[in-house]
Order: sequence, then C-alpha cells, then structure tokens
Amino acid sequence: MRTLELLAPAKNLACGLAAISHGADAVYIGADRFGARAAAGNSVDDIAQLCAFAHRFGARVYVTVNTIVYEQELDDTQQLITALSRIGVDALLVQDMATLHMRRVALSEVGYAPVLHASTQMDNRTAEKVSWLHSLGFTRAVLARELSVEEISRIHQANPDVELEVFVHGALCVSYSGQCYASQHCFGRSANRGACAQVCRMQMDLLDANGQTVVNGRYLLSMKDLCLIDHLEELADAGASSFKIEGRLKEADYVKNVVAAYSQRLNQLVARRPNDYRRASWGSVAYDFQPNLAKTFNRGYTTYFLHGRQPDIASMQTPKALGEFVGHVKELRHDSFNVAGTASFANGDGLCFINDHHELEGFRVNRAVGNRLYPLRMPQALKPGMALYRNNDEAFGKLLQGDSAHRTMAVNMTFAAVDRGFRLTLSLPVGEQHTIDATAEVPFEHQTARKPQTDNIRKQLSRLGNTVYAPAAIDIADDAATLFVPSSLLSDLRRDAVEQLDAAVAAYWKQQQKKQCLQQESQADDASASQSKAVGAWSPEYRHFPFLYNIANHEAEDFYRQHGLSSIRPALEVKEESGSVLMQCRYCLRYNLGYCVRHGGRKPEWKEPWVLRLGDGRRFRLEFRCDECQMNLYPLE
Repeated sequence: MRTLELLAPAKNLACGLAAISHGADAVYIGADRFGARAAAGNSVDDIAQLCAFAHRFGARVYVTVNTIVYEQELDDTQQLITALSRIGVDALLVQDMATLHMRRVALSEVGYAPVLHASTQMDNRTAEKVSWLHSLGFTRAVLARELSVEEISRIHQANPDVELEVFVHGALCVSYSGQCYASQHCFGRSANRGACAQVCRMQMDLLDANGQTVVNGRYLLSMKDLCLIDHLEELADAGASSFKIEGRLKEADYVKNVVAAYSQRLNQLVARRPNDYRRASWGSVAYDFQPNLAKTFNRGYTTYFLHGRQPDIASMQTPKALGEFVGHVKELRHDSFNVAGTASFANGDGLCFINDHHELEGFRVNRAVGNRLYPLRMPQALKPGMALYRNNDEAFGKLLQGDSAHRTMAVNMTFAAVDRGFRLTLSLPVGEQHTIDATAEVPFEHQTARKPQTDNIRKQLSRLGNTVYAPAAIDIADDAATLFVPSSLLSDLRRDAVEQLDAAVAAYWKQQQKKQCLQQESQADDASASQSKAVGAWSPEYRHFPFLYNIANHEAEDFYRQHGLSSIRPALEVKEESGSVLMQCRYCLRYNLGYCVRHGGRKPEWKEPWVLRLGDGRRFRLEFRCDECQMNLYPLE
C-alpha cells in the first residue's frame, strides 16, 4: 500500500485552514522571509497555529525556505529554521545548499528538525539528480513541471525510496524552475528570490534574423494553466506520492474549490483500489458546494508535457484568466445582448471576450434577465458570434464564502461500567491497522435504572458536533445499559475523553515526526560518511554556465566544493555574466508555431536566429537545441 498526499498552497493562515478543512493532506506556506513567493509571507506564530490544526487530522505543514540565501542573510535564515523546528513544522522546502548545515544546527539546539524536501527550484528533472539529492539526506524531490509520466516512472524506478512530488494544477512557468533569470536580468527582480516580474507573461514580437516580424504583439511565452485531475491514477502508478496544487498567491476561494475537486477525485481512486493506495491524512469532508475547476482562476487548461510534446499549451492571446466558456454572443442592442448557450447568469458576474485585435476585454454584468445581459458599460468591441467567458461567477463565489466544508474523523466509542463509576474509550483509526486510543473515567455510584439507558447514552455520547470527531460505532456494555447515568455525567465524560484523545493525537504526531527526523539523520550520516555522490552536470548548460548552481554564499560554495564541483561561479543574482542563458524551456516556439520538422512541421520560412522583443525594446535571442528538444533564451544587448 502506498500513501497519496494532496498538497495545497497557503497564502496565509486562513488559506491553510481552509485547505485542510476541504481535504488537503498537507499544505505548504511561506514564512516572513526566504520563500519563493516574497508576497506570501507569514509569522512563525501563524504557522504554529496552522501546524496545531493540521496535525489533529494527521496532515502536514511544509514551509518554503526555497530562495537562494545571500551572505548577509545566513544568520537570519538560521534563526528562522531553528524557530520553525521549535514549532514542529514537518518539512522545509529548500533550494540553497547552505540550509543542510542550518538544519543540523537547529537539530542540535532544539532536538528536532523538519525533514528536507528539494524544491523544484533545484531543477529536479533526472533520475541522477534525484539520486544525488537522496544521498544527501533529502526525503523528497519536487519534480520539474515539464516531466512526462514515463520520465516520472523512470525516476521512481531508479529511486524507489524517494518521495516524488508532482505539480497537478495551477500556473506554469515557461522555464525550468530555478533556471530562469529573465526577471533578474531585465528588472533586478530574481525569481530565485521570490520576486519574479513574470517576463513570460509580457507581450512580445517575434522577429527573424533580418528583423522581419514573424509574429506581432502576442504573449508568446505565456503558458496555459496545468490541470491533471483526470490523470491522478497514472501519476500514482508512475510513482508520484504527492500531488501539488500551485497557488501561494491565491485567495481562499481558489484553494477551497481546487482542493475539494482533487480531494474527491483522490478519494474515488482510493475507494476503487483500497489495496494499493490510501490517503496520507485522516478524516472525511462534507461539502456545502459542488467543486468546479472551470469556475476558478485559469488561463485555459493544459496537461503540458504529461504525454510528451503537444501543441496548444500556450495562452498567446492573454496572460489573464479566461475562466469558463459560457456561450456565444447572439444579438446586440444598445444596452444589452443575448447569449446563446445553456449557462445561467447572476447580477455581478464578470465576463470577458477576445476582441478582433486578439486582446482580452472584460466587463461586469449589472443585471441578468435569463440569457439577456445588461453590462455596467456596454463593450464597444463586442460582436455577434464572439465566444464569451466568465472569469467571476457571483453565485459560485457566494457558495465559497464562510464555512463551505466540515472535516471530521470517525471514532469508535466504547462505554462501560467500572468499579464505582463509568468509563468511555475513544478509538481513532489512523494509517494501516493502527489506532490512537484515549480513555476517561468518572466516579458515580451504580444505581439500577427504571428504564433502559441505551438510547440516552447514545444520544449524549454522539454529540461531538463542536469537535473534529464524529461517532462511528458506539458500543455500550450490557451491564452499563441497565444502570442510571445522568446526561450531565455523560457530557462530562465525553468532553474529558475528547480532550484525552486530542492529547494522544498530538503525542502520536510528535512520535511520528521524531521518527522521520531520525530517519533523515541516519540517511544524512550515511551520506556524510561517503561524502555522497559527486556533483553531476544535470544538463549541458551547467557545464557552460556554472552559475546555474545558484551559489550565493560561502556555505553553499563550501558544500559544492566538498562534493566535487571544481568550477565555482557565483549565482547570476550576485554577479551577472555576459551572454548568460536566461531561460531553459522544454516549451518550443518553433514547434508551437508549426515549424519543427522533427515533429511533422514545415520548414521555417524565416531566417534564424529568431529574436523576441519586449514592448520596451529589450531583445532576446532564441536557441533551439533540437538534440535535447529544448529552447534557450539569451539576452541581446
């Protein structure tokens, strides 16, 4: 049996609580510094609250410390990792190799330290890289978004003891994560420092070597959003153990809807194959809405490279959310129009369309009368026959406000008479053939009841509505059912047993964390004894551009030097080298525009090298490495 984890983003404490309540097995959240989304930072106190809530359900909390660390930030990063160890977070997502030493320091001070997950910023796309990371003590690798099912399977077969985390939903970077420097080069805002300016979402022209325009004013590097909800089983069979939803800048309504959709689908997989898979956390969720991925933020969906290279993965018309298709414009009047389709509308809906200039236009519905819509301002570019999309569903949004789900864990209850009183035992099933038990007793003189007590005992003991538990089986001993038991005594007994169970769950979780911590230490000690495997070149660019190791401090430099790297160069953020590669992309413009002869396209009509030009005049040369099926982007000064 393998454990499957649904991993959700948490912009803040509220989003994290919502994710767990709606079925997530784990959440990842940023601290106030050193996370790869600088705009999504949280205090250690808030993260501690999230840990306390998540651990009650056997869910985990991972904290992103996955930026590169500058020399002057080493002490602050150490203090953060030590503080996160004290509050009992379950794992750290890291990129900078200096964090390996920092974790050991925290362990020596606190007696516990989270296990390490290799962030996708570490460019994890080969079995060799994952094997090397495992030899260093990493328990999990977050794989590159670009990998296919076959590649994931090969990595798993080569590294069966490594947890593999794969992205299944959300925004896509056009470049391999951790290897994009376009934002740093153009605006001094590093993606490896959580400050990406999203150059890939900007409008561009494509020029040939003679300066002739091939494509004018399109979003040539903007990807659609990933959606693999229909492919969870084949990912699990390939070896993926954690299914990650992107979106640490998204609000709670996004998290609720997406988590609910994927959690229900994972439950269906587990129910269909109970001997193969189980969920990583405990409990079940009752929803007050039906999740619908079309109704949440998206640029159109793609499976990306899940089954190899395919067309139509880019969102060239707009980098903004299109939302769900709701029909075509039918008939226009001066203040309203009809929609041909089956969708229903509400006052306040946000709609959009692509105009004749290939630009996205949006407007708000002031009043909806059936399929006749009265916009707040009538769009001048709207024409009959145009496709219409809804990027804000007012009615659906209201369903997600407040408490839209309730998560509980089923407990078995046993009530019995003991000498001079009564006893209640709660048993919570967790994991494979394991339970957490708690017992409470209350003194009370035994008195024979005038009538059977069974119904009242069940009624009082089952009142768990203000807890995270729900009654499964309630077993009442025969002798106890004949004795008088006041309702108030039953309530007190139930309350005491729940408190004992809460404490037992917390103690159990600390034991599991300590066990994981010791396992990582043993693994790290083995790696230290053998000095681990030597650093490898994970792609040809690493040999040409050693700055791709993203070394920004002396501890990271010492680490790589000790592990066999002879050509040390500082990260591009520390010192930019002229002519450096700014992006490495599996996405290929030549293929996407139909000019890849290897994949049945026609021979390019324009002279290469092709050049991308931003609106401010900045230019970038494209390099097509067909032997590796990769497109690289370089600056043109």
